[in-house]
Amino acid sequence: MTEQNTHTYDASDIQVLEGLEPVRLRPGMYIGGTDEKAWHHLPVEILDNSIDEAVAGFAKNISVNLIDAKTIEITDDGRGIPVDEHPKFPGKSALEIILTTLHSGGKFNNNVYKTSGGLHGVGSSVVNALSAEMIVVISRDGYEWTQTFSRGRPTSAMTRGAPTKKHGTKIRFTLDDEIFGASAVFKPVKIYRMARAKSFLSRGVRIDWNCNPELLTEDMNIPAQTTFYYPNGVADFLDEKTRDKPRIMPKIFNGTVDFPDDSGRVEWALTFLTDENGAASDDGFFASYCNTIATIDGGTHENGFKAAITKGIKAYGDKVGNKSAASIISDDVFDSVAAIVSVFYKTPQFLGQTKEKLSNPEIARYTENALRDPWDIFLASDPKTANAILEFVINLANARIKTKQVKEIARKTPTKRIRMPAKLADCSKHGVDGTELFIVEGESAGGTAKQARDRATQAIMPLRGKVLNVVSNSDERFSANKELNELIDIIGAGTAKDWDESKLRYEKIIVMTDADVDGSHIASLLMAFFYQVMPQLIYGGHLYLSCPPLYKLTCGTESVYVDSDEELEKLKETKYKNKKIEISRFKGLGEMMPNQLKETTMSPKTRRLIRVDLPPRTDDGAEDTEKTRTIVSELMGKKPEFRFKFITEHAQFVKDLFV
Repeated sequence: MTEQNTHTYDASDIQVLEGLEPVRLRPGMYIGGTDEKAWHHLPVEILDNSIDEAVAGFAKNISVNLIDAKTIEITDDGRGIPVDEHPKFPGKSALEIILTTLHSGGKFNNNVYKTSGGLHGVGSSVVNALSAEMIVVISRDGYEWTQTFSRGRPTSAMTRGAPTKKHGTKIRFTLDDEIFGASAVFKPVKIYRMARAKSFLSRGVRIDWNCNPELLTEDMNIPAQTTFYYPNGVADFLDEKTRDKPRIMPKIFNGTVDFPDDSGRVEWALTFLTDENGAASDDGFFASYCNTIATIDGGTHENGFKAAITKGIKAYGDKVGNKSAASIISDDVFDSVAAIVSVFYKTPQFLGQTKEKLSNPEIARYTENALRDPWDIFLASDPKTANAILEFVINLANARIKTKQVKEIARKTPTKRIRMPAKLADCSKHGVDGTELFIVEGESAGGTAKQARDRATQAIMPLRGKVLNVVSNSDERFSANKELNELIDIIGAGTAKDWDESKLRYEKIIVMTDADVDGSHIASLLMAFFYQVMPQLIYGGHLYLSCPPLYKLTCGTESVYVDSDEELEKLKETKYKNKKIEISRFKGLGEMMPNQLKETTMSPKTRRLIRVDLPPRTDDGAEDTEKTRTIVSELMGKKPEFRFKFITEHAQFVKDLFV
């Protein structure tokens, strides 16, 4: 008789998290995790609030002071956070509400900030929640006002201090070891570069940098004190970065244009770099920002910028009668540029809480329209420079086309020109050595794998789901199966009857499926397919299984990937016993971020693979032993009694049948 759980599920079981408790319980939901990237995001949130004051025209001077390895202080001369009593919370100041309540602040009101980079009422309170200590000093209304906090809660009432004619906000906070671990420290170089970037993105704003000299080492190559000031914004910074490098354009193409309906604006700077011989330079870069936040994964503002520049060059080529300009694509144009595009927008939409990709579709159109006329005028007003740019980009386009043709010829078999399936994302390397074909379960996982791969050596072929069981189905059904026949063509070396190892298109064939029962089933069906149709692939040591993890376990600054429930429980009872940990379960490969899939499953430096082997061939030259053929036939055949017999006989050797 099964024992029943008699606990009654009622209102007492519903947990209500108050104040900033959700942030401390699940920090990853607000800052993306608890690793080094996450804690370096905290000063960005505070600085963004000061920058918003500057962009709105209320502040001109900001200071960033790295006091010690865990403590940073940011000051501005803006209006200062309001300190009067909040109308909806009697007895509490607006300052306390802003720093202890999620989704509170002035960022929701366009009359206060037309554009903003802060997390819209989340940033300051999240930083407070994740700080061991926070001290806030406000200068406004003729006095200094001070309040202290710890881990999101006030540790003192707000007090009025000495009279002052100054105005502004000073926030000092210290990283919380309970959240980030004792080893969490700020890296001076990262904070320095962050402060510099915010300065050139906010033209005319001075940012003073101060760092405790004891935190600096000679190899960091940064000063303990300096002032960042770029009166011409991104153009000044791009000039500073490329001044000593060969450039096609004598002048940087830069400007700023307002968007329609006073919704925002775009600023940009661009130049083309070459090496000493006039060829494309490896020093190029393209950086984009929205409301001074770095959008490292790009977005619609990048798309609009690239479209305007590419179309402008092609249009100029058509105007001067150069037919080769028709072959130019965006990759040719941006192969050797140094460019910055920065947009300010009232209602930005981002993918992800930490704002790494801008998604407003209208911004692509606004940005393209804003640049179109200035870029056309720039090219038309300086034909010598315009012709040099056109020739430079056409040379890059011709090189791309020629390289593609050579690679396509090299990757086709000499006897048959095969048209590869559209869903195959092939690798670009010439030759077989070091190349890998990942056979991936599902379109979603295939999309993630395409982002995570090394394009030079790793090809991706997504499957629609469970493939045909070639052992239990007829040859006619196999012959009619499009997906399996596409795999034969992609691999290129034929089947068992006409196998030619010299025509193999990849060194490794890697089956990459989810770490669950369905994934194991698909992997088994594929192994059966390769065994039946091209066993030489296995004998040659070319077939592998990937080993994706089930969990990610995070404790402070340390993160580990875990392969099984058994391993997870063991770690919880040993290494991480009585420690605060976060556990994330991967439901499938498609649920992983591309960098996670790369780190755990695809990068040769960090992944684990299982090579599929067969017993050695017999002396008489048979493909394999009779025993192997029998096992495959029984386990993958139509009669379930053979599988049941195998499982019952071998269960004693298996601790956990399911992954």
